[in-house]
Amino acid sequence: MPIQRVKYKFLLEDPDVQRWYRNLARGSRVTADVYLRRLGGFCAERKITPKELASMEQKELEDLLLDAVDELEAQGSAGSYIKSILKALKSWLRHNRREIKVKIKIKGAEETPSLRDERVPTRNELLRILLAGDKKTRAASALMAFSGLRPETLGNYDGSDGLRVGDLPEMSVSDGGVKFARIPTLVVVRESLSKARHRYFTFLGEEGCRYLREYLEDRMKQGEKINSSSPVITPKLRMKPFIRTVNIGDMIRTTIRKAGFPWRPYVLRSYFDTQLMIAENAGKVIRDYRQFWMGHKGDIEARYTTNKHRLPENVVEDMRVSYQRCQEYLQTTVPEAPSEDKIRNEFKKHLLLVVGFSPVEVEKINLSTIKEEEFQGMIRQKLLTLMENNGARQKIVPIEEIEKYIEKGWEFVAALPNGKAVIRLPA
Repeated sequence: MPIQRVKYKFLLEDPDVQRWYRNLARGSRVTADVYLRRLGGFCAERKITPKELASMEQKELEDLLLDAVDELEAQGSAGSYIKSILKALKSWLRHNRREIKVKIKIKGAEETPSLRDERVPTRNELLRILLAGDKKTRAASALMAFSGLRPETLGNYDGSDGLRVGDLPEMSVSDGGVKFARIPTLVVVRESLSKARHRYFTFLGEEGCRYLREYLEDRMKQGEKINSSSPVITPKLRMKPFIRTVNIGDMIRTTIRKAGFPWRPYVLRSYFDTQLMIAENAGKVIRDYRQFWMGHKGDIEARYTTNKHRLPENVVEDMRVSYQRCQEYLQTTVPEAPSEDKIRNEFKKHLLLVVGFSPVEVEKINLSTIKEEEFQGMIRQKLLTLMENNGARQKIVPIEEIEKYIEKGWEFVAALPNGKAVIRLPA
């Protein structure tokens, strides 16, 4: 597991330091590199080696740490910075079976002075940021602000992996350009790109899809052959297959400064979270969906993981509809208001999925031209089929009897307009 650009990596010549570093790196390469720098800096300032630090007498060791906190506080170092140094030192000491028994107090350990005045941008301010960048920066910023992705999802720490074209399954790339089968479009975050190490998905809306299309088509015009394994965001220099997290941050930070703001790149993900909270308060989306799209653990994440990364089609579509309702809070441009016909067709599509039609079957039905009587007949026939043939798996029951069936192990699927509901046995 080679490390690059890490100060004090000469310390790894000590087999025990290397053993400690590799153990940390199995959890997080970032943490391992930061801890190595903290340990190296502390030892260099005191002209001792890590091994000498670990072999000190208990009182001498604890006094050294207490004095170090006094010195750093006198120098004006932030409490959070001092805390991070102690965490690294304690990690190294634990590796050597040493425990610090004295309780070390640090003033302002939980404060973050650099973030004190930071706030989330408004929609107009976000638009300024998006327009200040080139097509690549605009696409990366859109994926953070409109989909809630972390910088390390776009490109990981060492540039060995990142978001791929194939992680947007409803987007197709060909000689004819970039097309989206559905908008809002799915964005899948693989386990290796998730901070919590679980797979999840989110969506990208109309404005974000436009920025991404422009960026990918620009790469194609320059002669790049893009396939499902290609990175969504490419590095400036092709020394690595994917852009590194630090380069994503530098790129977006430069654009934010160019737009006239002092914020960190991560503020774009905070924008996504904040705007969805506002949408939640307005009744546009439920909290469980918002948590899932942010990549946080919760009920839906547990269900998604247990079901081998599959959710019922009607749940995915309900998420998509909820995300669409949130566009007025997320997008910097006013989304096109759907016509009555479009709203009616979306409702019909949702109803067809609920009663058991597959997505492929639904796509083949021209909902714009089908007569109302014919549509109702299709629904009626499907419900009859469910009752006659699928009794062991799925059935229609009066809505007041749902509780009785759920207690017996059945799952609620959807409510129907006639006072009844669809239930099914678990898969």
